[in-house]
Amino acid sequence: MIDSNILCFYTMGSDELTSEVKDILGDYGNWICISSKCVEELIYLRQSGRFDIDEWKSAESIIDFIEESGVEIKYVAKEHLRKLAKLPLVDGHKDMTDRMTIAQAITEKIPIISSDRKFRSY
Repeated sequence: MIDSNILCFYTMGSDELTSEVKDILGDYGNWICISSKCVEELIYLRQSGRFDIDEWKSAESIIDFIEESGVEIKYVAKEHLRKLAKLPLVDGHKDMTDRMTIAQAITEKIPIISSDRKFRSY
């Protein structure tokens, strides 16, 4: 499961991604997914003008890009919400989208790729 920041870096061809992450994302044998909450966040950020990625001409094109890239959107389910309710509040990390993504990954036993070092606290 990738975090929204990883999808942004990947889309831009950013040097922020390590060669290991690039290899994982570029290997068509790997199943890559992203939380629907991350997609919501990206749509909001694009619509509010908080970022501008050339490949994403509109908020809707974010969804098109995800689908064309073969990344699966993982939707929030009740069991993910139950895990979220049990997650501790980590000092200095209050991002609701991140917390939901972490809850989904823990519930589904899916590794997460993120550049956010606070994810390790979970």
